[in-house]
Amino acid sequence: MTPDPFAYRPPPGSRDGETVIPKKDEKRLNRQAQLVWNFMSDGQWHTLAEISRATGAPEASVSARLRDFRKVRFDYHQVLRRRRTDGTHEYWLILRVG
Repeated sequence: MTPDPFAYRPPPGSRDGETVIPKKDEKRLNRQAQLVWNFMSDGQWHTLAEISRATGAPEASVSARLRDFRKVRFDYHQVLRRRRTDGTHEYWLILRVG
């Protein structure tokens, strides 16, 4: 059975990073994670710029959220990366089943 990608909810709690202030940043970062997740659940390759435009999140934040999805505490999904011919990278989210 394939999981419903839109049923994803970022686990509660703080994110990693020296500059993260959980009380101030948790809600915003979880919202970013949800927006990035929803956009990336289309099964297509996307650049950071494309994800940023679609979600309104800065590219650096998009990159951080994609890294989060790879972590065990965020369900250890696969985020593949490949280089486009113009030298930019693009990313594809593969849901972990089970």
